[in-house]
Amino acid sequence: MNLERVITTPDTYAPFLLSQGIKFGNLLFISGQAGSGEDGKIVDGGFRAQGEQAFANLRRALEAGGSSLDDVIKVTIFVTDMGNFKDVVELRRAHFSAPYPADTIAEVKALYNPDVMIEIEAIAAVRDAGAA
Repeated sequence: MNLERVITTPDTYAPFLLSQGIKFGNLLFISGQAGSGEDGKIVDGGFRAQGEQAFANLRRALEAGGSSLDDVIKVTIFVTDMGNFKDVVELRRAHFSAPYPADTIAEVKALYNPDVMIEIEAIAAVRDAGAA
């Protein structure tokens, strides 16, 4: 099996020598997705807006790799303030369904940009094209 790079357009990760994701066999590993728009700038509107955008970016990267939010096996959510935990649960409820993915939620001191409040990375299954 070969490693296959997942690319989205625009690819705001390329200048940093990162891949949006890597596919290996039927597994897809998605890099941390934050609340940035296609221009690479963090969206306005606070934590919830950033979370919605981060999930939209996660969905886009998953789909580029042949997967979906329904196929996420493991998700790690980094937040800069655990006071937003209730919003994280609501975001999970809005974007995932049973069986819910295994999850780690961790508060970190900072993310790649001081304005970033949430970042989401995931491991997902890639289903065979012929599977029902």
